[in-house]
Amino acid sequence: MKKILLSAMLVFSLLITANTCLANHNSENLSAEEALEKLIKGNERFVKLEQKHPDEDKKRRKEMLKGQHPFVIILSCSDSRVPPELIFDQGLGDIFEIRNAGNVLDDHVIGSIEYAVMHCGVKLIVVMGHQDCGAIAATLSGISETKYIKSLEDSIQPAVDDCKKKGVEVNSDNVVKAHVMQDINELLAQDTELVKYMKEHNVQIVPAYYHLDTGKVDFLK
Repeated sequence: MKKILLSAMLVFSLLITANTCLANHNSENLSAEEALEKLIKGNERFVKLEQKHPDEDKKRRKEMLKGQHPFVIILSCSDSRVPPELIFDQGLGDIFEIRNAGNVLDDHVIGSIEYAVMHCGVKLIVVMGHQDCGAIAATLSGISETKYIKSLEDSIQPAVDDCKKKGVEVNSDNVVKAHVMQDINELLAQDTELVKYMKEHNVQIVPAYYHLDTGKVDFLK
């Protein structure tokens, strides 16, 4: 009896979690174009040191108790110098953020994107690499310190191979950008409910590159 009760409670809690997004997204979500414009303007403020620091007050914290309502998904590197909320001048509940070293795509990342798109109604996905990425440097060095770091390098290596194949100079910047496109192409090549949903609901995916020295984000298309 206890096991049945615990199972029922778990299912109920998962439904509530999903509904924290579903309750909001039908009427309020920004289009992909609107979301991209919001990011561009936020980054312009960051570069000029004119940040507004939105959605950080007590009122916003109380709003977040009702559920999350992000307007964009950003897959980026875990590098401590690349915090999306800061470089896009956004606040609590604005960005559904997925980060790992080298912004590597795997099943967990795809599942996270699926959740934000299909349950929260997010219309824009940004895959962002950055200047002087350590995971890219490790891959280019050819030295694998541990088997787990090697697993990251193995995921990035196809971007190195792609640069060689296209006759592009194999340097950090070019490999970072190639890896971002690799992530996007790999995601869109999946035969998943996510890809079908993206096509049916005009969900867009955009590559980006962050400059550590200037704070500027270039959207690559």
